[in-house]
Amino acid sequence: MSEKPAGRRTCLYSAEQLDAIVTDMARRIAGLLAGRSAVALVGILRRGAPLADRLQAQLRDHWGRGDCVRLDLQIKRYADDLTLLHPETRLTDNPAHAAIELRGLTVVVVDDVMYRGNSMLRAVEYLARREPAEIRTAVLVDRGVTTLPVRSDVVGVRLDVAPSDIIECNVPPYEADFRIDLLQPR
Repeated sequence: MSEKPAGRRTCLYSAEQLDAIVTDMARRIAGLLAGRSAVALVGILRRGAPLADRLQAQLRDHWGRGDCVRLDLQIKRYADDLTLLHPETRLTDNPAHAAIELRGLTVVVVDDVMYRGNSMLRAVEYLARREPAEIRTAVLVDRGVTTLPVRSDVVGVRLDVAPSDIIECNVPPYEADFRIDLLQPR
Protein backbone atom coordinates (compact mmCIF):
# COMPACT_ATOMS: atom_id res chain seq x y z
CA MET A 1 0.00 0.00 0.00
CA SER A 2 1.40 3.35 -1.02
CA GLU A 3 1.69 6.38 1.21
CA LYS A 4 -1.31 8.69 0.88
CA PRO A 5 -0.76 12.36 -0.05
CA ALA A 6 -1.11 14.95 2.70
CA GLY A 7 -4.19 17.09 3.07
CA ARG A 8 -7.62 17.20 4.64
CA ARG A 9 -9.62 13.99 4.07
CA THR A 10 -13.37 13.71 4.33
CA CYS A 11 -15.21 10.42 3.95
CA LEU A 12 -17.97 10.99 1.41
CA TYR A 13 -19.25 7.40 1.17
CA SER A 14 -18.84 4.49 3.58
CA ALA A 15 -18.67 0.79 2.68
CA GLU A 16 -22.36 0.34 3.48
CA GLN A 17 -23.36 3.24 1.25
CA LEU A 18 -21.07 2.03 -1.55
CA ASP A 19 -22.47 -1.50 -1.37
CA ALA A 20 -25.92 -0.02 -2.07
CA ILE A 21 -24.50 2.10 -4.90
CA VAL A 22 -22.78 -0.92 -6.50
CA THR A 23 -26.02 -2.91 -6.20
CA ASP A 24 -27.86 -0.12 -8.01
CA MET A 25 -25.13 0.05 -10.68
CA ALA A 26 -25.52 -3.71 -11.25
CA ARG A 27 -29.28 -3.26 -11.60
CA ARG A 28 -28.76 -0.60 -14.27
CA ILE A 29 -26.12 -2.69 -16.06
CA ALA A 30 -28.52 -5.66 -16.04
CA GLY A 31 -31.03 -3.41 -17.77
CA LEU A 32 -28.48 -2.48 -20.43
CA LEU A 33 -27.69 -6.17 -20.93
CA ALA A 34 -31.30 -7.28 -21.34
CA GLY A 35 -31.54 -9.46 -24.43
CA ARG A 36 -27.76 -9.77 -24.76
CA SER A 37 -26.47 -13.30 -24.47
CA ALA A 38 -22.72 -12.75 -24.76
CA VAL A 39 -21.23 -10.29 -22.26
CA ALA A 40 -17.75 -9.33 -21.07
CA LEU A 41 -16.96 -7.18 -18.03
CA VAL A 42 -13.60 -5.43 -18.44
CA GLY A 43 -12.04 -3.85 -15.36
CA ILE A 44 -9.45 -1.11 -15.75
CA LEU A 45 -6.63 -1.89 -13.36
CA ARG A 46 -6.20 -1.13 -10.61
CA ARG A 47 -9.43 -0.29 -8.85
CA GLY A 48 -11.75 -0.89 -11.79
CA ALA A 49 -10.90 -4.61 -11.63
CA PRO A 50 -12.22 -5.31 -8.12
CA LEU A 51 -15.22 -3.10 -8.90
CA ALA A 52 -15.87 -5.26 -11.97
CA ASP A 53 -15.63 -8.32 -9.71
CA ARG A 54 -18.23 -6.82 -7.36
CA LEU A 55 -20.52 -6.00 -10.27
CA GLN A 56 -20.05 -9.49 -11.73
CA ALA A 57 -21.05 -11.05 -8.39
CA GLN A 58 -24.14 -8.82 -8.21
CA LEU A 59 -25.10 -9.62 -11.81
CA ARG A 60 -24.67 -13.35 -11.14
CA ASP A 61 -26.41 -13.44 -7.75
CA HIS A 62 -29.30 -11.04 -8.36
CA TRP A 63 -29.80 -10.88 -12.11
CA GLY A 64 -28.96 -14.42 -13.27
CA ARG A 65 -26.01 -13.23 -15.36
CA GLY A 66 -23.45 -15.91 -14.58
CA ASP A 67 -22.33 -15.81 -18.20
CA CYS A 68 -20.10 -12.71 -18.03
CA VAL A 69 -16.52 -13.14 -19.21
CA ARG A 70 -14.10 -11.15 -16.95
CA LEU A 71 -11.03 -9.38 -18.32
CA ASP A 72 -8.76 -6.64 -17.01
CA LEU A 73 -6.83 -3.92 -18.83
CA GLN A 74 -3.85 -2.09 -17.38
CA ILE A 75 -3.97 1.55 -18.38
CA LYS A 76 -1.69 4.08 -16.75
CA ARG A 77 -1.29 7.81 -17.10
CA TYR A 78 -1.66 9.17 -13.60
CA ALA A 79 -0.52 7.98 -10.20
CA ASP A 80 -3.22 7.52 -7.59
CA ASP A 81 -2.73 11.14 -6.49
CA LEU A 82 -3.20 12.38 -10.10
CA THR A 83 0.51 13.10 -10.56
CA LEU A 84 1.18 12.79 -14.29
CA LEU A 85 3.32 9.68 -14.83
CA HIS A 86 3.25 9.52 -18.63
CA PRO A 87 2.48 12.26 -21.18
CA GLU A 88 0.31 9.74 -23.05
CA THR A 89 -2.11 7.18 -21.71
CA ARG A 90 -0.47 3.75 -21.79
CA LEU A 91 -2.34 0.50 -22.17
CA THR A 92 -0.60 -2.79 -21.43
CA ASP A 93 -2.14 -5.73 -23.27
CA ASN A 94 -2.46 -8.90 -21.21
CA PRO A 95 -1.18 -11.80 -23.36
CA ALA A 96 -3.48 -14.20 -21.49
CA HIS A 97 -6.48 -12.32 -22.90
CA ALA A 98 -5.29 -12.28 -26.52
CA ALA A 99 -7.11 -15.53 -27.32
CA ILE A 100 -10.43 -14.40 -25.81
CA GLU A 101 -12.83 -13.56 -28.61
CA LEU A 102 -14.80 -10.33 -28.11
CA ARG A 103 -16.35 -10.17 -31.59
CA GLY A 104 -20.11 -9.89 -31.18
CA LEU A 105 -20.05 -9.52 -27.38
CA THR A 106 -21.48 -6.67 -25.37
CA VAL A 107 -18.55 -5.27 -23.42
CA VAL A 108 -18.94 -3.26 -20.22
CA VAL A 109 -15.80 -1.34 -19.23
CA VAL A 110 -15.56 -0.61 -15.49
CA ASP A 111 -13.38 1.99 -13.78
CA ASP A 112 -13.37 3.70 -10.41
CA VAL A 113 -13.21 7.39 -11.41
CA MET A 114 -14.00 9.17 -14.67
CA TYR A 115 -11.79 12.23 -14.58
CA ARG A 116 -10.60 13.65 -17.90
CA GLY A 117 -11.56 10.50 -19.83
CA ASN A 118 -8.07 9.47 -20.99
CA SER A 119 -8.13 5.93 -19.56
CA MET A 120 -11.69 5.18 -20.65
CA LEU A 121 -11.08 6.48 -24.17
CA ARG A 122 -7.93 4.36 -24.51
CA ALA A 123 -9.78 1.27 -23.27
CA VAL A 124 -12.72 1.83 -25.62
CA GLU A 125 -10.41 2.39 -28.62
CA TYR A 126 -8.49 -0.81 -27.83
CA LEU A 127 -11.63 -2.89 -27.29
CA ALA A 128 -13.32 -1.51 -30.43
CA ARG A 129 -10.52 -3.07 -32.52
CA ARG A 130 -11.62 -6.47 -31.15
CA GLU A 131 -15.04 -5.91 -32.80
CA PRO A 132 -17.57 -6.27 -29.96
CA ALA A 133 -21.24 -5.75 -30.78
CA GLU A 134 -21.31 -2.78 -28.41
CA ILE A 135 -19.26 -1.16 -25.67
CA ARG A 136 -20.82 0.30 -22.53
CA THR A 137 -19.05 2.05 -19.68
CA ALA A 138 -19.58 2.07 -15.92
CA VAL A 139 -17.78 4.17 -13.33
CA LEU A 140 -18.18 4.39 -9.57
CA VAL A 141 -17.49 8.15 -9.61
CA ASP A 142 -17.88 10.65 -12.44
CA ARG A 143 -16.23 13.97 -11.68
CA GLY A 144 -18.12 15.64 -14.52
CA VAL A 145 -15.03 17.22 -16.08
CA THR A 146 -14.17 14.93 -19.00
CA THR A 147 -12.31 16.70 -21.77
CA LEU A 148 -12.59 13.86 -24.29
CA PRO A 149 -15.61 12.48 -26.14
CA VAL A 150 -16.36 9.74 -23.62
CA ARG A 151 -19.32 9.29 -21.36
CA SER A 152 -20.37 6.86 -18.69
CA ASP A 153 -23.46 4.78 -19.34
CA VAL A 154 -23.73 3.82 -15.67
CA VAL A 155 -22.51 6.16 -12.92
CA GLY A 156 -22.52 5.30 -9.23
CA VAL A 157 -22.20 8.91 -8.06
CA ARG A 158 -21.35 12.21 -9.68
CA LEU A 159 -19.11 14.44 -7.59
CA ASP A 160 -18.56 18.03 -8.62
CA VAL A 161 -15.51 19.12 -6.63
CA ALA A 162 -12.84 21.78 -7.01
CA PRO A 163 -10.23 21.01 -9.70
CA SER A 164 -7.49 20.82 -7.08
CA ASP A 165 -9.41 18.29 -4.97
CA ILE A 166 -8.80 14.57 -5.36
CA ILE A 167 -11.41 11.85 -5.18
CA GLU A 168 -9.88 8.78 -3.53
CA CYS A 169 -11.71 5.55 -4.23
CA ASN A 170 -10.53 3.05 -1.65
CA VAL A 171 -11.27 -0.40 -3.00
CA PRO A 172 -10.20 -3.67 -1.41
CA PRO A 173 -7.81 -5.40 -1.94
CA TYR A 174 -5.82 -2.21 -2.61
CA GLU A 175 -7.08 -0.54 0.57
CA ALA A 176 -8.53 -2.04 3.73
CA ASP A 177 -11.94 -0.31 3.58
CA PHE A 178 -14.34 0.25 0.70
CA ARG A 179 -14.98 4.02 0.80
CA ILE A 180 -14.73 7.26 -1.14
CA ASP A 181 -12.76 10.10 0.38
CA LEU A 182 -12.36 13.69 -0.71
CA LEU A 183 -8.78 14.87 -0.35
CA GLN A 184 -8.18 18.59 -0.23
CA PRO A 185 -4.39 18.90 -0.66
CA ARG A 186 -2.43 21.30 1.50
